[in-house]
Amino acid sequence: MSQFGGVQRLAPNKKLDLAAEQSLLEQCQRQDIEAFAKIVDAYQVRVLGFVRRMVPDHEEALDVTQEVFIRAFQSLDRFDGRCSLRTWMFRVAHNLCIDRARRSKRAPVAMSLDAGFESSDPIEFSDERWDPAQMAMNAELQVEVEHAISSMSDKLRTVLLLHDKEDMGYDEIAGTVGIPVGTVKSRLFLARRHLQEQLSQYLEREKS
Repeated sequence: MSQFGGVQRLAPNKKLDLAAEQSLLEQCQRQDIEAFAKIVDAYQVRVLGFVRRMVPDHEEALDVTQEVFIRAFQSLDRFDGRCSLRTWMFRVAHNLCIDRARRSKRAPVAMSLDAGFESSDPIEFSDERWDPAQMAMNAELQVEVEHAISSMSDKLRTVLLLHDKEDMGYDEIAGTVGIPVGTVKSRLFLARRHLQEQLSQYLEREKS
């Protein structure tokens, strides 16, 4: 997918510094497709990684990822720089994943985990990040981790992935998803609790 007009083999991430990113954005706003292709190269692997955990079907995840970059290119003239390019790109990805879920009328799993938590609830918890590499000590545990993530509601899974996988802070997640910072913290707390409970059950089974 080195060109956003079609699904191709994914190229490795090519990280951009802020100056290079700004220069490319200015070129893109003049409809420079080659400049946008460099942005695609920088973000495609990360965006696909996020989308694949939100959209279970692999081919559909590729289609959604392609649509993310098409939508981004088409709306670059409305990008005003008030947020980072990363925040904006993942906002597009998040919105497309949610739209897809609504269209398919797929009922989110474990929605009750959010019940009773408002953005103002004073929740304190350890800020220990979910580390897939550390947790996935073997292939079977890796499967359990992915299963636990996929069994979360979309809104819990989103904040977990953006915080622990994409290393976004609370404010950036709030801007990406469009929710208050307090709600981000509540959902992250619930997502980690769900992940811990699911993996605890797996570890107990392994002991027996």
